[in-house]
Amino acid sequence: MHTIGEIGRQHHGKTGRLVVPIPRPGGARTPLTVGVEEEFLLVDYRTRRVAPRAPVVLAAAAGRLPGLQPEITQFQVETATPVCTTMAEVRENLVASREELAGTARRHGLRLAAVGTPVLGRAAPPPLTDNDRYRQMADEFGAVTDGLSICGCHVHVGIPGPEEGIRASNHLRPWLPVLLALSANSPFWEGRDTGYASWRYLVWASWPTAGPPPVFESPEQYERAVRSLLQVGAAMDRAMAYWDIRLSQQHPTIELRVCDVAATADEAVLIAALTRAMVATALQDTRPPLAMPQHLLKAASWRAARDGLGGSCVNPVTGHPLPTPVLVRQLIGRIRPALEDAGDLDLVLDLLESLVAKGCGADRQRRAFARNGKLTDVVDLLTAQTAGADELV
Repeated sequence: MHTIGEIGRQHHGKTGRLVVPIPRPGGARTPLTVGVEEEFLLVDYRTRRVAPRAPVVLAAAAGRLPGLQPEITQFQVETATPVCTTMAEVRENLVASREELAGTARRHGLRLAAVGTPVLGRAAPPPLTDNDRYRQMADEFGAVTDGLSICGCHVHVGIPGPEEGIRASNHLRPWLPVLLALSANSPFWEGRDTGYASWRYLVWASWPTAGPPPVFESPEQYERAVRSLLQVGAAMDRAMAYWDIRLSQQHPTIELRVCDVAATADEAVLIAALTRAMVATALQDTRPPLAMPQHLLKAASWRAARDGLGGSCVNPVTGHPLPTPVLVRQLIGRIRPALEDAGDLDLVLDLLESLVAKGCGADRQRRAFARNGKLTDVVDLLTAQTAGADELV
């Protein structure tokens, strides 16, 4: 069997190039801009239980991390990179923010954990951040807000305008389960194994506007869909159109929201590089997007959340399950020209080889638990990975 790297590095002739890159003046190609937002949990240094100490950490780190911001619960903090043009920039910013934030947490008797769901401690109902909007959300949506102590990774890719954003969304939507499977990093919830690789995704799916987006024919149809969500009360404002990929309300970007927060900075870089190449491919591809019915895409997302990288995903081309690493190879084949144009091909192939070899975040968490049957070992693994230490396997 070929590895991802062997398949990805094979020579592709003209028939293998699915997209013809658009040449820029002077022969140069300008890569799409990219930014990454990461959400983290704070846990008590000794007990490893989630700790509602975000206000303390945010105050202590203020001014040192420009992209630092509060999240909806006091268990969480969020960081955001500046606008980047290379994956080296993305990685530099992710590593620096993780190190700074982890150090600040330690000085206050806490640890920083890049994990999709709380492993230990009572997380529901969560203590909400003191904010009028968050209180209104709790009033409007009731116990749905009990599951808000979850952490994702959001990737923003710059686009010329809404029409290009809709095109990118339509092309990316059938492949969203693959990205979810790669990032799956939340098998445990409040002290038990859920049986899922990404329990975060299942918890988040309880929101009425969450999940895969439909196919949109135009920006106008997208706007009508958002307005309809507002009219029926499924969203309080436009920011609550929580589709797995959406047009950003604040930036000229398309925003990927399907992934768990990455266990390591390198895995976040991998997701960012894949997302940018997928968007670039969509913008240059003249073919219609793969037609994947909404009911099948929802089922594929559930399957990816259950299985993670070690199981199967639904092939967007055939509608049948395939081992996820095999489907990842197919994805790389489709976006290879865009990866080459951005100078990211070797980086992505190397990171994918490493990830497939060691397993996704959920796989590593379960291995850590299996050694001694202690969830504290899982939290120790998570906090070490977050801060950049070598994996404890």
